[in-house]
Amino acid sequence: MNNILHIDSSVRFSENESLSHRSISKSLGQHFIQTWMKKNNSIKVVYRDLASNPPEYLSVDWLAAAFTEEVERSELQRSVLKQSDAYYEEVKQADLILITAPMHNYGMPAVLKAWFDQILRLNHTFTFDLKRGDFPIEPMLFRKVLVLLTSTGEFGFQAGGVREEMNHLGPHVKQLGRYLGAESFYEIGSEFQEFKDVRHQKSIAKAREQIESLVVDLLGK
Repeated sequence: MNNILHIDSSVRFSENESLSHRSISKSLGQHFIQTWMKKNNSIKVVYRDLASNPPEYLSVDWLAAAFTEEVERSELQRSVLKQSDAYYEEVKQADLILITAPMHNYGMPAVLKAWFDQILRLNHTFTFDLKRGDFPIEPMLFRKVLVLLTSTGEFGFQAGGVREEMNHLGPHVKQLGRYLGAESFYEIGSEFQEFKDVRHQKSIAKAREQIESLVVDLLGK
């Protein structure tokens, strides 16, 4: 692996005078990158903080431009797709995509959904062919690794957990990740943030340990 694309989506900062206002998901992302760099500092990291520089939401003009053949697009349409094209190129060049996200209302932050919406485009990340029958969509990017690091206020969102059916963050990112070219998906998260007890601190420590183990495993492949 030569390129990591690191995407943060929390509105909070990783450093804050108030511990309760620090972004846990961003701190986990930093721990992943720092752990990786200690073992292999030759990798290139492209970083985007979506909260500081949020993606544009889709518009009628965006849809019209995206569904116009590239050779037929006007200068205005090319301009409308400029942000989308930039995001796409970053994903295309990445070997590993690292996404950090707090759980917002049981799903992903709006800025992260907007980022996915900008990237996932016909004849860029997927093809559509009705000859395939009831499943006409197929990905165009391949051989990437997707790592999702999360933070949740409650607990039990993992498979078999008491809130598994309420988790619309991990499963959604995993599904969309297929169209980013992700053939391997890993999810690590901290829980219990709103309870502010020892379970929360243990969860963060466990997540950091899991990140360290994952980095070792990925570097060994």
